[in-house]
Amino acid sequence: MRYKTSCIVSFRMDILEVKKYERDDWMKNAYWDHFVETGKVEDYLCYKGMEICHQTMELYKDREKSLGWAGEQTSESGSDSDRNDLSAAPVGDYDKRVVILTKERGKISAFARGARRPNSSLVGVTTPFAFGEMTLYEGKSSYNLVQADISNYFSELRTDMEGAYYGFYFMEFADYYTKENNDEREMLKLLYQSLRALVRKTIPYELIRYIFELKSISINGEAPEVFACVSCGSTEELEVFSESGQGMLCSECCHEVKDGKRLHPSTVYAMQYIISSSIEKLYTFTVSAQVQKELKQLMKQYIRHHIDKNFKSLEVLEVCIR
Repeated sequence: MRYKTSCIVSFRMDILEVKKYERDDWMKNAYWDHFVETGKVEDYLCYKGMEICHQTMELYKDREKSLGWAGEQTSESGSDSDRNDLSAAPVGDYDKRVVILTKERGKISAFARGARRPNSSLVGVTTPFAFGEMTLYEGKSSYNLVQADISNYFSELRTDMEGAYYGFYFMEFADYYTKENNDEREMLKLLYQSLRALVRKTIPYELIRYIFELKSISINGEAPEVFACVSCGSTEELEVFSESGQGMLCSECCHEVKDGKRLHPSTVYAMQYIISSSIEKLYTFTVSAQVQKELKQLMKQYIRHHIDKNFKSLEVLEVCIR
């Protein structure tokens, strides 16, 4: 059965590029591939080193041309046989398994046949963060990715290690919550808008993270009660957050709990806005340092209490931003 869907190849993202790659381009992708698989900072630095070497060689070629040194051997385009040499390079298993977040069928696994062959039309289908429309064949036991029309590569994150790690964390977080054969339109939309926010850099990365975490939890029906007192139901003078009560307490009831944390009114409003607003309007505000600090403390405690998983990408991210 042929199946077409708008989706994001989120946890092992793959990009379709019809053009063929020169050897140095393919090598850069191989280094990026390895970094995605390991998540290690040193592997990212190796990728960046390869990219810098490529840029340096391009500058050297340009300088040769400007000085009249470029001979026949410095031809930029290369021959068809040069490109075909890459397709014959031994790279082990030529297939790729990808995990795709779709709006209609939730999280699905698919095989990209021959995606590791340098001359394959799916050669770029293992680069993270690609968003677009993909065509898959539904087999007896798995899907097969055969075509893609990518509308956003989020390629800016390749040159931004901190932004990339935030993106990896968002995808791992979404992987935890999303399920197969489930309507994941809201999570897909949230993931896409969150990656856009990382690229735009109009608000701090940390704030993007806390917004993403709270909205993800809200989409999945586990948000704290921030619109009324969890004890008496009053909507007035909400001043204290109780982790055990999973929500806000008013000024009259806040003395009943021992784990209450008094919040700035702007923090309460920010949480209300994040939970109630549309995803398209999420990343349109900033907060004070105090409010951001309170959001950080609240989300850390709430996630620790409600999510029984240690996110590897978050552990690496927190090491990187120290």
